[in-house]
Amino acid sequence: MTITALTALNPPTASGEEEVLSTEVGNPWANIGIFLIFVGVTLFFVLRASKSNNTAADYYAGGRSFSGTQNGTAIAGDYLSAASFLGIVGAIAVYGYDGFLYSIGFLVAWLVALLLVAELLRNTGKFTMADVLSFRLRQGPVRIAAASSTLAVCLFYLLAQMAGAGALVSLLLGIDSRAGQSLIIAVVGALMIVYVFIGGMKGTTWVQIIKAALLIAGSAVMTFWVLARYGFNFSALLGDSVERTGQDALLEPGLQYGVDLLTKMDFLSLGLALVLGTAGLPHVLIRFYTVPTAKDARKSVVWAIWLIGAFYLFTLVLGYGAAAMLDQERILSAPGGQNSAAPLLAYELGGTLLLGIIAAVAFATILAVVAGLTITASASFAHDIYGQVIKKGKIDNKGEVRAARTTVVVVGILAILGGIGAQGQNVAFLVALAFAVAASANLPTILYSLFWKGFTTRGALWSMYGGLGSSILLIAFSPVVWGAETSFFPETDLALYPLANPGLVSIPLAFLLGWVGSKTSTVAEDPVKQAEMEIRSLTGVGAEKASEH
Repeated sequence: MTITALTALNPPTASGEEEVLSTEVGNPWANIGIFLIFVGVTLFFVLRASKSNNTAADYYAGGRSFSGTQNGTAIAGDYLSAASFLGIVGAIAVYGYDGFLYSIGFLVAWLVALLLVAELLRNTGKFTMADVLSFRLRQGPVRIAAASSTLAVCLFYLLAQMAGAGALVSLLLGIDSRAGQSLIIAVVGALMIVYVFIGGMKGTTWVQIIKAALLIAGSAVMTFWVLARYGFNFSALLGDSVERTGQDALLEPGLQYGVDLLTKMDFLSLGLALVLGTAGLPHVLIRFYTVPTAKDARKSVVWAIWLIGAFYLFTLVLGYGAAAMLDQERILSAPGGQNSAAPLLAYELGGTLLLGIIAAVAFATILAVVAGLTITASASFAHDIYGQVIKKGKIDNKGEVRAARTTVVVVGILAILGGIGAQGQNVAFLVALAFAVAASANLPTILYSLFWKGFTTRGALWSMYGGLGSSILLIAFSPVVWGAETSFFPETDLALYPLANPGLVSIPLAFLLGWVGSKTSTVAEDPVKQAEMEIRSLTGVGAEKASEH
């Protein structure tokens, strides 16, 4: 889920030429075989789940039948993407201390979700974020704005995940050709469509639970293995990583951020987007509706914090382990760049078998995350736009589920085509945009809706569209897209905004627009609905009855 994970797909060598290492790492057939086992197991659970997808609550929210522990594990599976695993390990292996800052940002973000969002959101909503935002405001325009923001986050996140899948194929399966990578992207997309179309939220949740267990177990085994090689002496591991890389600064801040004022501001901007964006990610927020009570929603987040925290501690050991046991030139010049650190370390530790398992985990991770994003996009369009705006709520369960499944196919095809088109490009801006939109457009509006009685429809629209528009505009004219070696268009410099992430500007701007829009609004909102939302969000009174419909 990190931006660094996708910034160096094939970095240039010192000579300026791209060096491509042999992709014959392990046995590609073993990697494929282990992955097919995972697909078979998860398809079994998806088919079982499909038997009880009769209502919209079943399809969107899994019938609200998951416990806090199950949902917390699924949240961890949804949150820990392939870039979290492969990208953070690679970032630590190359940048050391600065790479680990990503892990800290992602973990701290869950405190915002726990303290300000999870329980209140579960009490107030039914299926989507738009349910909360439109509860006390005008339904039509607010739902359209919220759905637009949700679809933007999901689409850009999907493109990044799909393109990331193609970029990693070279190392994991030994496929070098563009056509071969395109085929893999199509296969991942087709599996995603099958999982979500048939299984809905129940099937998606079980995929995420299995994937989280595999990812955390695989990381734990590798962590134990690395530490065992150093007699469980972490200091010896750190010392060896410095000696192998020849960089004393690997244990200190400054290799990536803090070099000058601009990089310090860049890190502050990125940190704001990561910490605040997580609590506004629609595919995370929708998970709070899959549990029966607000207490379970809170328990889900606590459980997720423990699992995600443990995982990020594992990445610290694995990142420095890769630095200590692998040559940096080998990591950076391999297909996938920094992303190759974890698979190369797995092959160094356990040969073909461990690499095959890690390859399967990487693909399972991509598959689970894109499934979660797809069900979120499906719910947002079918429930908010089609069901509530176009049909004005006059639609039965079968009609809404049918619309949701149609949306799944459309979103899946768009994700496949977008992922194929983005191959070989720097897709970091897609991830940055997803977090920036979530932090700018979603979170300010959610917090204002939950905690400020004076918030109005105009304020909501200004905040959401202002956050969405400003983040896209700033990204479009940033060094992530123009002028730098890792830019989308490296040969042309049209960067007018100096930072790689718009969070430092777009997040405060969205809060300001929400306040100004509300203060200048001439239309008063319904005080009865405001009072009802406050009571429901804080106490849960009336939430269960609303959830049944």
